[in-house]
Amino acid sequence: MKMMSRSRTLTTNKLAFFFHKPINVDPFQSFCPPLQALFSTNIVGEKPVLVRDFIRSALYDPEHGYFSQRSGSVGVLESSIKFNQIAGRKAYMKHLDKIYKQSDISWFTPVELFKPWYAHGIAEAIMRTTNLSVPLKIYEIGGGSGTCAKGIMDYIMLNAPERVYNNMTYVSVEISPSLAQIQKETVGQVRSHSSKFRVECRDAAESGGWGHGEQQPCWVIMLEVLDNLPHDLIHSENQVSPWMEVWVEKQNDRETLSELYKPLEDPLITRCIEIMEWEKDHTQSSGKLRSIWSKVFPRPRRCWLPTGCMKLLEVLHDKLPKMSLIASDFSFLPDVKIPGERAPLVSTKKDGRSKDYSSYLDAKGDADIFFPTDFLLLERIDHYCSGWLKMLKDKSSKQGKKRRTIILDSSSFMEEFGLPTKTRTKDGYNPLLDDFKNTKFYLSVPTHNTQ
Repeated sequence: MKMMSRSRTLTTNKLAFFFHKPINVDPFQSFCPPLQALFSTNIVGEKPVLVRDFIRSALYDPEHGYFSQRSGSVGVLESSIKFNQIAGRKAYMKHLDKIYKQSDISWFTPVELFKPWYAHGIAEAIMRTTNLSVPLKIYEIGGGSGTCAKGIMDYIMLNAPERVYNNMTYVSVEISPSLAQIQKETVGQVRSHSSKFRVECRDAAESGGWGHGEQQPCWVIMLEVLDNLPHDLIHSENQVSPWMEVWVEKQNDRETLSELYKPLEDPLITRCIEIMEWEKDHTQSSGKLRSIWSKVFPRPRRCWLPTGCMKLLEVLHDKLPKMSLIASDFSFLPDVKIPGERAPLVSTKKDGRSKDYSSYLDAKGDADIFFPTDFLLLERIDHYCSGWLKMLKDKSSKQGKKRRTIILDSSSFMEEFGLPTKTRTKDGYNPLLDDFKNTKFYLSVPTHNTQ
């Protein structure tokens, strides 16, 4: 459990503006084809592959990927933690350590540690915002063990008007067959949920899997999904040299992997760089400053790009044009050994002990690769994929933003929508609010001022 970051609060007025809706109701992964190669160093064939292809195979290869065959990579608690029976932080940490040792799990997701309250907070946010004149439809991408789906459906069954629950649909889009089966079993614990829930075992970032899409309003939930989406890596010799694509290739010994730098050609990487440097391009002095700085202190640059996230959002905006989005993930990762801006943590667990690698090339199906989320960049990517940033280039366009977006600390989100009293220990310590300072929520809903 990684916990570190500055906390930020949000005023009630901003929340009220974001969650304004036209009617009043009572509140209540980048897809790449599988590599035709064996695993380990043979993940790279005779030809070099982009870093995102390497990462995707290391995590999701059907035969040897970290998530594809290892259902145990996602922790499941047998029962909810009774926080009000725990003395305080020290006792909670001792209890958590015991759970981790017993399960031999690398980490539990917040939705699992704080079940059912974490999922109930998300359900409350949905119910406050959704248009109840149309049937509620929820897509969850990367649903893990199904704990979030069951918690949300439980909450709606108990708190929403009966017709909302009876007419709702909950679709889990899950790339892992083993996790897909676990989700069915988890949600199926409540018999009435089963007819409203289904799992589609596919890659959400593959456009073809969505068919004709969904033209009606719907919700998309992504919890701890962005951190495991494939990223690309770009390299520059100094602060003013052009960016180069990073590829992975075999060395002559056929066992060692190394990096290869090529001029920018990949369209996904190019578009992502364009979005990343959008604000820099509007600062006239930045170019001169970088030029002077590079001559005095020349040094290479490395930058990780969330191209998998961008590919996914492009597909979602195309197939679900009226979607509302709730995403939660790490905003910061401590003790990262791998160089580069937005670099990942590559970690494995053996014999009950975690080990972090100093190179992403060491990940060969036995290690998790997860990235921090730059939430301001995520917001720009969201606006870009919705079409708004593209319209800004057309100075004749007078259209406003197509999305209302907000970034919240997890504690702010749960204080507003959750039930923090349920996760408070006897001495007042509350791990739901006091820990996970390095996680945030991103909420994005369509506006009504554009065609």
